[in-house]
Amino acid sequence: MPHTLASLVNHTALKLTVLAGEERLEAPVRWAHASELIDPVPYMEGGELLLITALKLDAEDAEATRRYVRRIAEAGVVGLGFAVGVNYEGVPQALVDAAREQGLPLLGVPRRTPFIAISKAVSAAVAADQYRAVTAGFEAQRELTRAALSAEGPAELLARLAAHLDGWAALYDASGAVVAAAPDWAARRAARLTDDVGRLRERPAPASSVVSDTDGDDRVELQSLGTGRRARGVLAVGTAAPLGTAERYAVHSAVALLTLTTERSRALQDAEQRLGDAVLKMLLAGEPDHARAVAGRLYGGLLDAPFRVVVAEPVAGEELSSGAVAGAGAVGVLDALADAMDSAAARTGEAVLAVPDGGRLIVLVTDGGAAADACAAYAAEAEARAGAQPRARGRAARAEVGNGAWVAVGLSAPTGPIAAANAYRQAEQALSVARRRGRALVEHEDVAAGSVLPLLADDAVRAFADGLLRALREHDATGRGDLVASLRAWLARHGQWDAAAADLGVHRHTLRYRMRRVEEILGRSLDDADVRMELWLALKATSAPQGE
Repeated sequence: MPHTLASLVNHTALKLTVLAGEERLEAPVRWAHASELIDPVPYMEGGELLLITALKLDAEDAEATRRYVRRIAEAGVVGLGFAVGVNYEGVPQALVDAAREQGLPLLGVPRRTPFIAISKAVSAAVAADQYRAVTAGFEAQRELTRAALSAEGPAELLARLAAHLDGWAALYDASGAVVAAAPDWAARRAARLTDDVGRLRERPAPASSVVSDTDGDDRVELQSLGTGRRARGVLAVGTAAPLGTAERYAVHSAVALLTLTTERSRALQDAEQRLGDAVLKMLLAGEPDHARAVAGRLYGGLLDAPFRVVVAEPVAGEELSSGAVAGAGAVGVLDALADAMDSAAARTGEAVLAVPDGGRLIVLVTDGGAAADACAAYAAEAEARAGAQPRARGRAARAEVGNGAWVAVGLSAPTGPIAAANAYRQAEQALSVARRRGRALVEHEDVAAGSVLPLLADDAVRAFADGLLRALREHDATGRGDLVASLRAWLARHGQWDAAAADLGVHRHTLRYRMRRVEEILGRSLDDADVRMELWLALKATSAPQGE
């Protein structure tokens, strides 16, 4: 406990008497300082017991004394000690009245008690208090270390920390979700701080912040965990008052231990990622038995149940011609998606196999599992933030998720180890459609159940179609016939001459002549089914609206 004016008054060797401010004797004393300056305030920090003999102060001048006492009280001085029998035989009544007016404790110091004795008493008490705080801090550190090494790990550490602080504690993972809290009721309190945690996670670690509370009377301090560019987690502690020295030692110890835990987990994750990379390569190479053998207990459960393949790519605000993307924002998009899936899977105990592959992320998730749901939720949130509609079209509708980068995700149909390579192709095809349609996520089922016509909006397809039909359009532009419209009608009627001629309002011999001209101009036979297919798709591609 900090030293107080009351403990000084009760110190039998000092013989101090209370002359004013009896109701404030429990104020803690940070230091005792003697000064005869008329204005000692510039040299005060607050919390001092100021000792004077009134060598320069006219302590019998009521107005001067009132100004002096008011100024030191406003500066945070917690008490005034007056030496009796030095410059004044007694304590001037003006000084007593001024102290009572300000509610400032006034202590009479007898002539036989030197100021240095009071300073030594305060110094000894402060040193003892610091020693107790350091001792308590070391004891807390030992308790927290034992808790961190226990079977419960972080959960037990949080419980010990909350008890030591007489408050609550919570741990957030890399995605900002609450993973543990103590006591149990603190989980609800911690969940209300997710926005504050998100802002802290955006700052390089280590970082901290104090959160002002509008819903309760506790003081909340957030501390980021990790040593890298991105925080690997956040510790929150809530207390009724600012942390003291011993409590601060405990919090710093908890941060260090949790950081070690997260960094150790990170090293394990790196090893798991290398293993996952090997498993994925074997699956895509058509070696499911070898993949199972390597997966072992870590990923074996994932391969035993139907799983889906996720392929995700960041898309910068302006794509490069090669399809590659650049910028820290693009990397952050994939990190955030991976964190969301990992955190969701960790809460349910399911396995997730995530492998960075150049500028993209490949993930195997359990069909219908928490990680798959988290992926869909992440994409939905991204589109909502960008204001994109479920069937948004064009590049302007891509789901922006921050830092100038966009995310596009392709999801395969449920599969097993034997068909993993095919599922990977499905996910890539769905990803391609997602990028083309400006969607954050497209499932393979959506592609398979839809029409092929939206795929014709690709710039490369349009260029091919324009080149194939250019000679016919140039012929029609001279006014020598309507070959393009005739070709479309004939193909639409599956080569039925009378029906197509009727649609065009011409004689069937005229239509036959026009189809021969088409063959002559293109140098290709309409008897070839591939030629008819290419011409039909070219006609559809050039008539489809941009962004379809």
